[in-house]
Amino acid sequence: MNADIPDPFAEVSPEPVIALLGTDHSTNPAVLQRALGAIIGAAVGDALGAPFEFGPPGRYSQTFPQPVTGGTGELIGGGAFGWAPGEFTDDTQMAVLLAESLLRRGGLDLDDLFATFAFWARTAADVGTTTSAALSQPSRRAAQAAMLRRTDHRAASNGALMRVFPLAVAFLQQDLDVTIGAALAQGALTHPPASCWGAAIGAALIRLAILGEDPFAGIEGLLDRLPPELAPAFAGVLDPAWLPEQGRSDNGSVLGCLGQAVWSARGAGSFADAVIRAIDLGGDTDTVACVAGALAGARFGFQNIPARWRTFVHGSVDTPSGTVRYTQADLQDLARRLLGGRSQGEAAHE
Repeated sequence: MNADIPDPFAEVSPEPVIALLGTDHSTNPAVLQRALGAIIGAAVGDALGAPFEFGPPGRYSQTFPQPVTGGTGELIGGGAFGWAPGEFTDDTQMAVLLAESLLRRGGLDLDDLFATFAFWARTAADVGTTTSAALSQPSRRAAQAAMLRRTDHRAASNGALMRVFPLAVAFLQQDLDVTIGAALAQGALTHPPASCWGAAIGAALIRLAILGEDPFAGIEGLLDRLPPELAPAFAGVLDPAWLPEQGRSDNGSVLGCLGQAVWSARGAGSFADAVIRAIDLGGDTDTVACVAGALAGARFGFQNIPARWRTFVHGSVDTPSGTVRYTQADLQDLARRLLGGRSQGEAAHE
């Protein structure tokens, strides 16, 4: 990485801020469509997968052998945490908190982000085990120190990856090293290095897709950036010939989740195909579909997300200022603001 991008694994307390650019990139229609696709696509995949979390493979297609075009469609809610129809889970909740911190602080402020996550975790319906342990620490430095002591990369969980997609939008027009550095730094607040590198790969792939490039063609170059002890495991699950049943990496792990999400998106002919493939793998369905949805949404664009899904997606997060609720329109505004633009409400009042 560039010398001016902090390495969260070189020391416990890297520089806390990676600044955003002030340029508005929301005026490029193609980029905007793909950025909207990434943000809305992640939330949709998350909400669609939530009812099937911890379930067996194939349950989605068994439940919905044909598309459901009435009401909220296949957004039925429920699951282990009783989500409302169309409600996104902790995956997108943490991503939204990350995005709002970026915008509030003008960049990646690790102290602000840690405090934001820690407040949210007090009342959130679902907080991953690794994430919860880190956020119970008294400070971000203590949390980072605890994470650095965890070295079993095959047991590294997917929580740093699931929330990373806003970084691909916010740092889109900066060097790839900035996106990678930001992904590593936000991940190191709650997860060990292997999880953080999975998040960095995920953010970089989404970034490539938003820019209109083939994200899968960029995998080899990304693998070259990994520490030698991690590269072989990630190369295995990202190989075009890899299948989810090979080795059956737990998709609660970063290796299994990233491998399955890339497999789902790479072999899909549409956004819907990608998220259904992801959910039908079973297990941690909301998270795999969230990551696959972000990648497929960036690849195929917002308009390719079925209207019956994007219309009804919603969710909320608890903040020190109160509970903040997000509709599809709010998520669109969030994507525009991450690109440096104005919300639709701000534009309408000029």
